[in-house]
This record gives sequence, C-alpha cells and structure tokens, in this order.
Amino acid sequence: MKVLVAVKRVVDYNVKVRAKADGSDVDLNNVKMAINPFCEIAVEEAVRLKEAGVATEVIAVSVGEKSCQEQIRTAMALGADRGIQVETDAGVEPLVVAKLLKGVVDKEQPQLVILGKQSIDGDNNQTGQMLGALANMAQGTFASEVVVDGDKVNVTREVDGGLQTVSLNLPAIVTTDLRLNEPRYASLPNIMKAKKKQLDVYSPADLGVEVTSHLTQVKVEPPAERKAGVKVADVDELIDKLKNEAKVIS
Repeated sequence: MKVLVAVKRVVDYNVKVRAKADGSDVDLNNVKMAINPFCEIAVEEAVRLKEAGVATEVIAVSVGEKSCQEQIRTAMALGADRGIQVETDAGVEPLVVAKLLKGVVDKEQPQLVILGKQSIDGDNNQTGQMLGALANMAQGTFASEVVVDGDKVNVTREVDGGLQTVSLNLPAIVTTDLRLNEPRYASLPNIMKAKKKQLDVYSPADLGVEVTSHLTQVKVEPPAERKAGVKVADVDELIDKLKNEAKVIS
C-alpha cells in the first residue's frame, strides 16, 4: 500500500511571530522554520503503518518555494521513502493546495493520503476536506486512531460529543488530530540518509493546475495586549467589578 503524506513549511511553534512594521505580512527574516506539527503527526502515522507491514512506501509531498525541500528532507529523515515538491513562489491558499495535491494523487495513485488537520499559520482546516471532494475519495477527519483492515481503514474521530468511528473504503483521506501519536525525533544517521533519497520537483503546470488567488490579505497585526488580572477580596467585590467595570452582568 502506497501512502502519500502532505507536509507544510511553517514558522516553528516555539517562535514568537511578529508582524512587519507596515502590517503587510508576518516578518520571516531570520525566523526558524519547521514542519507543521500536525503534519509531523501525519508523517509519524504513515511511518508506523510501514513499520507494521501495512504500507510499502511512504511519499512526502510539499507545496511551496524551494526552501520547503528542507521540510521534505526532514520527513524523509523521519522515515518517508521519497519526496515530491510542487514548486511555486506564489502564496497558495487551501483550494489551490488541494488542487495541486489532487494532481499528485492522480500521478502516484496512493491508497491512503494523510494530512495534518490544519496548519498553525493559517489555521484554515480546509485542505483535507477539499482534496476529498476534488479526488472523490472517502475522508476521515480529526483522527485520533487509524486502523487499516484489508481494503478498509477505520478512523476514530474526535468530535464535539466524544469519539466517532467511521469505516472508509480505500483509497481514502485521513486528517490527523493531536492525540493520534507522538512524533519521533530524526536520528543523525537517518538525516544523512535522507540527503540521498529521491526528491522529485514538479511545477503547477506539470499537474495541470493554474495558481490563482481568491483571497486578498488586507492587514496583519498582533492581537491587543490583555490587561493584567486583579485579585478580589470577596465575592461581593467580584460581582461589583463584573457588573460595573466589565459590564458582563446586569
């Protein structure tokens, strides 16, 4: 079984993000970049399926500038067999990414596609669902457990009311939630081996996709700073402040 895993290059989650002075975008100068944490979970799950003898090949794919090859190499150091980059310097939104991934799916014909449920920069939570619609594939989102059983995959989903298990016919798409697994660290020998693994580069034109934008980014600004909390002496003072200062009760 061939497994395709999408990975995205984002600002490392430990970095405090700053907006540019003119508010046009996020300042990325000298900022550490990394694989989106949800994508790391997706890579880990694919590698575990291979280690269990369920998957025969794991392919890591990323969309973006040449620099995103760094994250593809990281995915290969974590256990992916080869990588694919769809190179574009244009900013891509979820629908365009889904179309490009659909082109890769058409080329590779994977039985299972695993994506992070969302990226920590855009937080859109759209690409997996859009890919499912475009590729006409069954999908299990917000997965906390994935079990492949013959020509089906059983996905336990985290939903508002608790847990829901769905059985999907392969080929299928799964988007990962936080509690699916804990990603491993790449060892130095595997990092060195990843440098020699195959990495194919496609353009959007190779996949028959035109990169167009449907969204316009108007402004980027940091959230308003929150005021420090205060201690109150008793319940009466708390109620007074909620009523007269915060004005959240009447």
